[in-house]
Amino acid sequence: MTEKILVLGSNGQIGTELVTALRNTYGESNVVACDIRRPDYDIKNSGPFEFVNVLEKDTLNTIFNKYKPTQVYLLAALLSATGEQNPKLAWDLNMNGLLNILDLAIVYKTAKVYWPSSIAVFGPNSPKDNTDQFCVMDPNTVYGISKLAGERWCEYYHQKFGLDVRSIRYPGLISWKAAPGGGTTDYAIHIFHDALKKGNYDCFLSAETELPMLYMDDAIRGTIQLMDAPADQISIRSSYNFAGLSFTPEVLASEIRKHIPDFKLSYTANDPRQQIADSWPRSINDEIAKNDWGWKPEFNLSKMTADMLTNLKNK
Repeated sequence: MTEKILVLGSNGQIGTELVTALRNTYGESNVVACDIRRPDYDIKNSGPFEFVNVLEKDTLNTIFNKYKPTQVYLLAALLSATGEQNPKLAWDLNMNGLLNILDLAIVYKTAKVYWPSSIAVFGPNSPKDNTDQFCVMDPNTVYGISKLAGERWCEYYHQKFGLDVRSIRYPGLISWKAAPGGGTTDYAIHIFHDALKKGNYDCFLSAETELPMLYMDDAIRGTIQLMDAPADQISIRSSYNFAGLSFTPEVLASEIRKHIPDFKLSYTANDPRQQIADSWPRSINDEIAKNDWGWKPEFNLSKMTADMLTNLKNK
């Protein structure tokens, strides 16, 4: 059977690269990019595009009826820092957008649904190091609260309706192709741009703030790997812990100086994103993902840094 795939939130940091990867695998005409804005990237010319607001269920129903998708990737969300500026909108988009898709996936018998969660589900009382799949979760941002609630809905729909829904708890994602989307880990993208343009960067997180990160190439590969895995290999129906590397701004700056020796890093005090970062883990235990479907990152810090700088220079 030919796959027909919807990617909702296709203009975002993940969506721009995921659409390209999926079209390379399944064919351009079989992957439908969907967003509330027309894309500025190559995806607008390489396959079908639909204007969609995930909060408008009638519009979504029209799209589902038109394409009869076999797979749906729901990426539309307000992220951690942006969500704190408008908490009720963040809750509405992140929660009701998910419920709309889950309901329509049942109506149209969609084979598989992908929805991303985040390390934001963890909170001040979660273990900070090698954070387990199952532990205390007390998120203190609306983004984290919505993601934790979303995980419970995903597992509920799998148990009650048999819906094959799959998810990953992304750490901070680093990419050069698309702009960051308003997350607490975005410094790890901005730092590369400023290093090349200005030779210095003023970081909104403190020097010792260690956070889990992942290069976008690994994130896309791991996401598709999860979706391709046989259903009997998926033991987690809430969301899988998912890890790549962990570092502080100072460690990342030291790696950048191997390529730009005069690069200077300074720090801004009292940024509200610091409090969010302080509530998150320093490192993640993703043994279940490794054991269930063979997840393994390919990029370490040095390989990621070199690849970021090379691609940004060319861009």
